[in-house]
Amino acid sequence: MSCLAATAAASVAGLALGACGTSTTRARVASADSGARTTSTSSSTTEQTESCRQVGTPAPRSAQHIRAPTHALNPARRYVVTLATNCGAIAIQLDVRQAPRTTASFAYLVGRGFYDDLTFHRVAAHFVIQGGDPSGDGSGGPGYTIVERPPASVRYTRGTVAMAKAGTDPAGASGSQFFIVTARDAELPAQYALVGNVVGSMGVVEAIGELPTIPPQDGEPIHSVVISRATMSES
Repeated sequence: MSCLAATAAASVAGLALGACGTSTTRARVASADSGARTTSTSSSTTEQTESCRQVGTPAPRSAQHIRAPTHALNPARRYVVTLATNCGAIAIQLDVRQAPRTTASFAYLVGRGFYDDLTFHRVAAHFVIQGGDPSGDGSGGPGYTIVERPPASVRYTRGTVAMAKAGTDPAGASGSQFFIVTARDAELPAQYALVGNVVGSMGVVEAIGELPTIPPQDGEPIHSVVISRATMSES
């Protein structure tokens, strides 16, 4: 189960995002998780919710048993993955030079159509949005694991895209689940495999990051956020 997962299943397992970060991060997440659920929303949240077209939630997929990729990407080329969602499109430029194995795996899954009809199953307000789980609850993956420790100097700042992992996994372990940082600095240690960065507008990411969730502030969006299709361009 991925450490950056905060669905009901992850909560039962005792996994919390704060356990993956610094003491500052833990304190902030603990504060965000406290309090009873409320049905009221601010005008800002309402506007952001309305920017996402309501769609049905895809059925969870059965356990995946995909073979690990063996191909590599050309570090001299530019690769951009576009995630088409019901909230708009998100463009991610892959950082092939710093993360050759992780980006090759991400591109491989995109090419297989793996991410099509998957959801962003977790929104942590002012922190991250997370998706790419075929089970839809933070527990699934492609059936293989890539391990590529990120550079020690990496910082998970606004727009950074990286891979989620279980707390017991080694640094740099990844399957299919990824997260996009919405905080100025997520204050996470250099343990999450790097994918790249959002390019162009962060508007769609921010709109998803403002959606109301269950539980509030850190959980599953009340209205599904679905990746209808993931594609990759090369230049």
